[in-house]
Amino acid sequence: MDKLLIKGGKQLKGEVSISGAKNAALPLMAATILCKGKSVIKNVPKLRDVNTMAEVLKTLGAVVEYNNGILNIDTTVLTEAVAPYELVKTMRASVLTLGPMVARFGHAKVSMPGGCAIGARPINLHLSALEKMGADITLDGGYVIVDCCKVLTGAHILFETVTVTGTENIMMAAVFAEGKTILENAALEPEVVDLANALNSMGAQITGAGTSTIEITGVDELKPLDSHSIIPDRIETGTFMAISAITQGNVLIKRTRVDHIMAIIEKFRQTGVIIEEEPDGIRVIGPEKLTSSNVKTNPFPSFPTDMQAQFMAMMAVSNGTSIIQETIFENRYMHVAELLRMGAKIEIVDTIANVHGVKQLKGAPVMATDLRASASLVVAALVAEGETIIDRIYHLDRGYERIEEKIAALGGDVKRIKYKK
Repeated sequence: MDKLLIKGGKQLKGEVSISGAKNAALPLMAATILCKGKSVIKNVPKLRDVNTMAEVLKTLGAVVEYNNGILNIDTTVLTEAVAPYELVKTMRASVLTLGPMVARFGHAKVSMPGGCAIGARPINLHLSALEKMGADITLDGGYVIVDCCKVLTGAHILFETVTVTGTENIMMAAVFAEGKTILENAALEPEVVDLANALNSMGAQITGAGTSTIEITGVDELKPLDSHSIIPDRIETGTFMAISAITQGNVLIKRTRVDHIMAIIEKFRQTGVIIEEEPDGIRVIGPEKLTSSNVKTNPFPSFPTDMQAQFMAMMAVSNGTSIIQETIFENRYMHVAELLRMGAKIEIVDTIANVHGVKQLKGAPVMATDLRASASLVVAALVAEGETIIDRIYHLDRGYERIEEKIAALGGDVKRIKYKK
């Protein structure tokens, strides 16, 4: 497995461009299942998860080609409605093929999902919604099997808790349903809005995306996606904000959306980080010493769980004590043990992390345990004294495109150590 070698202490300066959002690309790729023909998706990051979803589509019979950020997906002839265990086990987002397959074929067989081990993320909300729309659900050998007689029926669905993939999955399942489907307590995330916009461009009738109530009126057919460009990755934006903030840097972050990161901007400013909007993006200037600040993760538009680990790395070298509360995933503090190896002072009590800022972190061999945990280790390593070796960075490659190259272009001392068989 590849590793990253980072020598800390460099002040990062310059410009960085943000890639397309992984969490927007994956549902859009799944959405191409809904119709026959060739779809074109632009601004697609070259990531491990994107490759995995492409392989899932290929097993269904799609022809997928990727070239310089552009995905061409031909779903004219799909021969299967099965998402196999070998692929789904590596990426939970593969479950997003469930709704589109049921909508197009009237049946689907999808392995129970895997992905980052950050806590239980059951798909019961997806399945109960499909049952309300008339589908029969069975579990057999680790697979979810969904069948409906002919077509799903529109229904009034209230999600017990906010679920992003559940909202996306059922929104896609409902595009051909008879009548109207209403989703209440729907996710508000920008990636949900991007998917709804793309589906509407294909001929769907969806209103309310970006609010807690989404209405989908069923249509007879959809046309392929025509050059849809996905939104920039707000979590990559936040990660580079953290990188500039913790290194006393001065970085212009380009190709981003300020309206997607308002909660991150507000919280960072509370720690003394200067953030200025410019015509090309946002400029992030790190203070001489970060000020501690408390944070509680919640669904969009609040502070995102996907930025909790990176923010903790910042607070590890801040003045004072920060209280961090994780409300989304019960097992999302696995990065704490690795930060402790670097000299951080952090105490965990249930869902609360008490982070006591220290003067200096020190480089150490550490191990990435999930996608965002690996990003936090990169943030910490860039300010640490000495060398840090981050192992198992395949997690990092799932969600960040060429991160070591982007950091190096800002003056960071980072090198990928290739695994030798």
